[in-house]
Order: sequence, then C-alpha cells, then structure tokens
Amino acid sequence: MRFGLFIPQGWRHDLVGIEPDQHWGVMAGLARRADGIRDWESIWVYDHFHPVPHPTDEAVHEAWSLMAAFAGVTGRVRIGQMCTCMSYRNPAYLAKVAATVDVISEGRLEMGIGAGWYEHEWRAYGYGFPGAGERLARLREGVEIFRQLWTTGTATYAGEHYQVDGALCFPRPLQGTAFEGSERSGIPMWVAGGGERKTLRIAAEYADYTNFIGQPDVFAHKSQVLKEHCADVGRDFDTITRSSNFNVFIGRDEREVEERFRWVENHLRGAGVPEEGVQRHLTMYREGPAVGTPEQVAEALADLQDLGMTYAITNFIESAYDLSGVELFEREVIPALR
Repeated sequence: MRFGLFIPQGWRHDLVGIEPDQHWGVMAGLARRADGIRDWESIWVYDHFHPVPHPTDEAVHEAWSLMAAFAGVTGRVRIGQMCTCMSYRNPAYLAKVAATVDVISEGRLEMGIGAGWYEHEWRAYGYGFPGAGERLARLREGVEIFRQLWTTGTATYAGEHYQVDGALCFPRPLQGTAFEGSERSGIPMWVAGGGERKTLRIAAEYADYTNFIGQPDVFAHKSQVLKEHCADVGRDFDTITRSSNFNVFIGRDEREVEERFRWVENHLRGAGVPEEGVQRHLTMYREGPAVGTPEQVAEALADLQDLGMTYAITNFIESAYDLSGVELFEREVIPALR
C-alpha cells in the first residue's frame, strides 16, 4: 500500500489558534518532515476557500499557491490536491499553472480534479451553483483541454462550457515528455468522486487514479461500476489505481482514541462552529474506517486493500498541534501494510 498525507491548511479548522504569520512555517515544516520520511509518497491539500463543517472567518489557504510553495521547499515527496474544482479556474489557465508547478517541482505534481460540491463557497465567490449535470460536463471538457495542452503544448476546443483557440502551454509538464505520441498526459490525473453514471465514466476514460469513499461496501460497489465503465470504453481496469481518503483517529488504546475525539469536539466549538456542525462531523469521523488502535486501523486498511484500495491518503486533524498520532501511524500501521 502507498500512503499520502494531508498538510493542514485551515479547511478543517486545523490551523485555529495559530497566528497567521506562523501558518506557513507550520505547513512548510510538516511538508519537509514528510519529505524526509520515505513511507510518505505524497502530500496533499484541499481545493477550498471556506472551512467546514461551517463557514467561519478562520484561515483557509489556497491550494495552488501551496502547490508552488511546497514544490520549492521539498525535493522528493509528490504534491497534490484532493481535489481541484474544475469550475473555480479556467481549465486552460489551470493547465498552465499545473505545468509550471510540475517544472518547479521537477516532475512531482499529482493533478486531482473533480466537479465540485460546496454550494456556499460557489455562490459566495460568484460562480453560481449549476446542477450536477453541468458541473460534470465542465469536468469532462476541462479534462480534454488538459490532455491536449499537456501532450501537444497547444489546445483548440469548442465545448458548450469552455472554448479555447490555439492556447499554448510551453514548457509542457516535465512528466509529459515521457508520453510523446500518447493520448495520456504525463501529470498523473486523479478523477475524484463516486458518481456512477458520469464521474466514474470520466475516470474510466481519463484517470490514472480514482478517489472515492473508503467504506468497504461502498468501495467495492464503486469499483465494480468503474470496472464496467472501463469495459465499455476499452480501458484496462487494472491500469487505474484506486485510492481513498481517511480521517485517522488513532491511539494506543480506546481511552487515547476518545481523547482525540474530545479534542476535536472542543477545538471545533472553540473555532465558532455551531453545535449541529460539530456533532455532524464527529459522527462522520467516528464512522470512518481508520479509527482505533494501530492494530484496528491496520486491519481496516488491509480489508480495503483486499478490495483493491492500494493508496491511502490520510488526514490527522490535530497534526499542526500534535504529531503523536502521525508518529504512531508511522511506527505501527504503515509497516504492517508495506
């Protein structure tokens, strides 16, 4: 199994209480730490502008600014977003940004992309909030523009939602130079989401990686749907790596696990999150697979590995303040799954 690590950027209220002039130091320090531990293949952030589970005035740092910054302060670990919302940026512009970050990072970029879902954020930034069909249509059109720009250096496309006419992308991504004559881009493409009719169809056509819910029954079902789409489009299902995200609540015993939940509960309340949001997120966290002692977490991930989940992207909500959970996971869970 391969492992990625989310770096706190504020989206989950995970920088609250840290002064803004210290935010970058915290994020960069955690990125450098992961860069020095080979068990971590990648580091990740979210592409969001407002925090969850409720919009507050707490800090959230922008994903692609962080991509460039992380590229400059690390040298080995791969860098990604889970996942970029296609409609937040013109896709030709976004392809250019990604190509630049790939050069800065010397070929270490992962491209996470999805249709977007956070309605409050969409409307607040003036994007409206089109229906799911339109958001998914934009995703498909944007991915096609990416592919043209990264593989040929130019794109001309007349879609319903996006139009480009001779857009240029030079230099191309460093990773793209290994794919001359191929339709596939060099920057690994992560198509995130589990929508069965459209999102997984797009994944079957374009994705190097998928990312959907890590509950075993859901994961198995989505995998089967993806396999059927792959058969329809003539894609080898086994060429797509299936991943999931995990909020990890780990402790040496049940008491320590409960202490982590109490910390998060108090932390969210202190950040001004309404009680309904606090309880809703606590329920979600408790129902996740990566909760318990190292043995329990390793067993849950091994069960998912048996279903084909071979890339776990982990989030430790307390990591800006306390690394004990990360360290316990590194010592006892990762070796059990290597």
